[in-house]
Amino acid sequence: KAYLRWTTNLPRVQPFYAVKCNNTPAVLWLLSALGSGFDCASKGEIDLALSLGVTPDKIIYAHPTKPSYHIRYACSQGVDTMTFDNEEELLKISSFHAHAKLVLRIAVDDSKSELKLSPKFGVPLSSAGKLLERAAQLGLQVTGVSFHVGSRCTESSAFKQAIADSRHVFDIAMSLLDIGGGFSGTDDSVSFDEFSEVINEALDELFPPDSGVRIIAEPGRYCVESAFTLAVNVIAKRAAVNETDGSSGKYLLLTSRMEYYINDGVYGSLNCILNFPENMKIEPHLHRPRLKSLLWGPTCDCVDKVLDSVWIPELRVGDWLLLDNSGAYTSSLCSDFNGFERALTFPVMTADAFNTLIRPHCTATFQTSCYSSEEKTCVSSCSVWSSNTKSTSKCV
Repeated sequence: KAYLRWTTNLPRVQPFYAVKCNNTPAVLWLLSALGSGFDCASKGEIDLALSLGVTPDKIIYAHPTKPSYHIRYACSQGVDTMTFDNEEELLKISSFHAHAKLVLRIAVDDSKSELKLSPKFGVPLSSAGKLLERAAQLGLQVTGVSFHVGSRCTESSAFKQAIADSRHVFDIAMSLLDIGGGFSGTDDSVSFDEFSEVINEALDELFPPDSGVRIIAEPGRYCVESAFTLAVNVIAKRAAVNETDGSSGKYLLLTSRMEYYINDGVYGSLNCILNFPENMKIEPHLHRPRLKSLLWGPTCDCVDKVLDSVWIPELRVGDWLLLDNSGAYTSSLCSDFNGFERALTFPVMTADAFNTLIRPHCTATFQTSCYSSEEKTCVSSCSVWSSNTKSTSKCV
């Protein structure tokens, strides 16, 4: 649905999905089947995309500062389009991929975004001209301009200004504009419709269809945030205990607050709450009295705190919690700290969508492990949908 909404709202802008956001093979495979390109930021991400049948021309190596051997690998695989924002990067590229099609990453105003990227990446507009001259001296081909307004942009005007900034440095020989990411997977702050309207108006004014400029973007969370639900299990609990009473020397039991330990946390699928703690919302459907509660992750680190204060009914060990909108920067940020396993992923889609998009590409060994004609849903065990990780937490 998200992909179809994108192509409807932004018909001139081809999405290149940001693999870093969620690198589940099923996600990449489905987006590839729909026609998406891919924004890869490393040798590993390029290799993953290629292994799933993505052609090199559908990949942009969108990392302005790359290890030399990653550049060499991209060259060997025919991945030619890549970004840069400094002279040292140009020197590396001239040595290891002299025929690359380069895209200049410029710094833009990202003050309206919740996570800013300009402190780390992007050349200031005032220095862009000199950097383009240096590329020409090295005999390198610069084919376009890219920018990123920051993660979870909250104002559509940021795109309008960034597109205008791109126009200022756009050379007559350039043919590609990459408007980056920053789109939310939900319509909580600014609706995608509003973003689309502003972007389309800016493109039509500054890069009209007859200009011949190809427009791409790098949506990540927009594609997958609302597509995943994380299921976590309560593995332990305790009632909150106060400090000792000064007069009696006894502990005071505070039954008004409960503490729960779940089998996933900030070292696993919930790492995203370190940057976006407001994303973590639990809305229980149980009609029981609610207690002030604290949720801990499973590790020994006290940083592994999922929710500091939430009002929920009392839970039992073994209960499950379902956390919606868990598709962005969750499974891709997991670690195995403390030896805790990563969440398994179980892709589910309607039978009609599965038969149209997936079944034609499966081999004769394909098997359906779960199918319900009543609900018209299926869970596939085809190799492109499988995960090699094991855990009792689930990402659906």
